Amino acid sequence: MAEVVGAVTGSKNAYKVEKQRVDVKRSPLRDDYHPINKLLAVAASKGSYHLTPPEPPVAGCPRVPPEVQLRQYQQEAVANWFANQGRGTLKMATGSGKTITALAIATELYQKIHLQVLLVICPYRHLVTQWARECQRFNLEPVLAFENVRNWQSQLSTQLYNVRSGSQPFLTVIATNATLMSESLRSQLKYFPERTLIIGDEAHNLGSTRLEQSLPRNIGLRLALSATPERYFDEQGTEALFDYFGSVLPPELTLADAIRQGALVRYLYYPVLVELTETEAKSYAKLTKRIGWALMDQEDFESNDTLTSLLMQRARLIGAASNKLPALQRLMAKRLETSHTLFYCGDGSVETALSKESRHQIAAVTRLLGAELGYRVNTYTAETPLTEREDLRRQFETGELQGLVAIRCLDEGVDIPAVQTAVILASSGNPRQFIQRRGRILRPHPGKERATLFDMIVLPPDLGRETLEVERNLLRKELRRFLEFADLADNAGEARIALLELQQRYGLLDL
Repeated sequence: MAEVVGAVTGSKNAYKVEKQRVDVKRSPLRDDYHPINKLLAVAASKGSYHLTPPEPPVAGCPRVPPEVQLRQYQQEAVANWFANQGRGTLKMATGSGKTITALAIATELYQKIHLQVLLVICPYRHLVTQWARECQRFNLEPVLAFENVRNWQSQLSTQLYNVRSGSQPFLTVIATNATLMSESLRSQLKYFPERTLIIGDEAHNLGSTRLEQSLPRNIGLRLALSATPERYFDEQGTEALFDYFGSVLPPELTLADAIRQGALVRYLYYPVLVELTETEAKSYAKLTKRIGWALMDQEDFESNDTLTSLLMQRARLIGAASNKLPALQRLMAKRLETSHTLFYCGDGSVETALSKESRHQIAAVTRLLGAELGYRVNTYTAETPLTEREDLRRQFETGELQGLVAIRCLDEGVDIPAVQTAVILASSGNPRQFIQRRGRILRPHPGKERATLFDMIVLPPDLGRETLEVERNLLRKELRRFLEFADLADNAGEARIALLELQQRYGLLDL
């Protein structure tokens, strides 16, 4: 048990923190961070304080905007991070306000220990601009360290010198994962002062070997943000992530918690079952048989490259199933007057070139919706320039565009709360994508009382005894996610009935 900075209350312009006792699993800190621990202990011992600095605010220094009021779970997260000696991972549902919570922590550190530098690391370029908008609300003037190094390296070097010399009180830097691995940033990290906070956004990505090795060890104050911090089939990467940032702190906020507390809106869920064509079914059966062999031949499931390749091939086959287009045509023919709809297509990569299957599906979906049905849509992919992405987001929010046809760019972190409806045509098997997409659809927005989700689920073909058990085991976890999401929907009974055929076909009625 630890004496901690605790429950947060207060007005629009401030919040007060009172002492309480919370049981928190502490993260091991190296001895060279001892001065930081002392500063945090002093901050905690003061018992109560205000986040908002005296007026007028100092330019570029963190300040909670007057309109921001932290929810109770955000207040507890702030308190527990301090209790955990300035380390920890916030595991909160997509759309529940992790960014606001993180910036509140940075503001608190500035107020109590005179934090000097805030370094935010996020996976994609479009998240850099989104973080920049939120930082500006908190009175910060961030250096955006991504893309052309000539655009930011000199600016960063100058401001870092000014902070160390005392002529500038605060520095905010927002960088991509790619920039973190570059020598351009790494050469400067050793000059970051002791009073620096690093925030890893969508931090599950930072558990990969190259990225984890690039994380600066000289920065002692660490905060990770992710709705899904556990890495898919990568226990070692997950452990490395928690070793660096610290373990998951209470409260963990599930999708159900976020809906119950009003952080996310309620929803309707409509599974749309799609059959494979005869040719696709034969390919599916062959891949499933080979997956079964790979499972038997390899004890270490997680490091089996052959198995991973086969699962990816089968996922692409399911994602590009040709019967999804007629199903989409039937669905949207009845919804031509609707707007604010996202169409999630094949599971292409996020920041690199799109796969052949992804290109084919996104082109076919856009042609069907636009040319054939007259639905006003545009595409939103990794190849869309950042400035154009911002224009598309604005057109979507105003209703000028009725829909966006997207690949995985909209899976992590992007905030388009105006979305009312989503049609998921393809998904990976990764539970992270499942959680991220659904949370993104449920973000609150003025006038948005409820969201609607159409989920295209491919019915596996009838398989022989040899592969039936393999298929049941592969389907069990994924079907459990679908059923859990169905159970949280306002039309839970209807959604459950729609999934019944899949349960019956594979003898999974126990779920």
